[in-house]
Amino acid sequence: MSEVLATRHLLGIDNLSAEDIGLIFRTADGFKEVLARPIKKVPSLRDVTVANLFFENSTRTRISFELAEKRLSADVVNFSSSTSSTKKGETLVDTVNNILAMKVDMVVMRHADPGAAIFLSRHVDARIINAGDGTREHPTQALLDAYSIREKLGRVKGVKVAIVGDILHSRVALSNVLCLRKLGAEVMLCGPSTLMPRHARDLGVEVSHNMDEALRWCDVANMLRIQLERQGGDGIANFPSLREYAMRFGLDRKRYEALGKELVIMHPGPINRGVEVTSDVADGPESIILHQVENGVAVRMAVLFLLAGGPGRQARL
Repeated sequence: MSEVLATRHLLGIDNLSAEDIGLIFRTADGFKEVLARPIKKVPSLRDVTVANLFFENSTRTRISFELAEKRLSADVVNFSSSTSSTKKGETLVDTVNNILAMKVDMVVMRHADPGAAIFLSRHVDARIINAGDGTREHPTQALLDAYSIREKLGRVKGVKVAIVGDILHSRVALSNVLCLRKLGAEVMLCGPSTLMPRHARDLGVEVSHNMDEALRWCDVANMLRIQLERQGGDGIANFPSLREYAMRFGLDRKRYEALGKELVIMHPGPINRGVEVTSDVADGPESIILHQVENGVAVRMAVLFLLAGGPGRQARL
């Protein structure tokens, strides 16, 4: 069994095989043990410099990556486009090349344009990790979501996962579909027809516009945030109101208990409480939302470690 990823970069789930994903999960298992220690740090990347380039606002993903890097003892450079020369007209390639001239080894990048990470990987000599590119992909979120399902249920293969919400504007949805199907899960996409991609079924998934039908079908419900900022205007361009959306596609305690069965509840964050999910469900015993956050650090540690040449560093753990 190979202990090396078959890719130089993490640009999307399409670049990973099921074997690659399994290797990431096994490596993350080891790092979860590290994170449970009194001293939550190892010298695995002490000779590696990582630049975090976030051209879009982010809290959870940026902090999760930065914490993962520091737990691995990497040197970390944080870049914010709001205070950078991109405001003066500098191109993405020029910005990154200037950073690489400072001997940066890896770049973690979030960008509003789909394909930005792919473009960057073709123009700079560094390992690139896609932390979200427009509405295209968010591969590490999909990996930590699948890892969290595996941790909770003991497997991913054969599990029925409903991804509910704004599918059309969500990079999380596409990455989750690709990752879960590679691991043998069954997937259903559920949401208003105005928030569903026209060719969604081409991804090999079920599609429903009935929330209760989706919940009865699934073992896991992954509740996505309404991407108001991607819908233009005041954000509510694809449904009459947030109140109506919550009534039809929101998950509250009454709807959950009416199912008469247990579900695993997930959410990639940030949560619009009272819209896609109410607080009594998000904070309830069926929710693994905080476990997703915790697992995000371990999974991102695994990705960083493996892309930096993990097997040669294994003795340092």
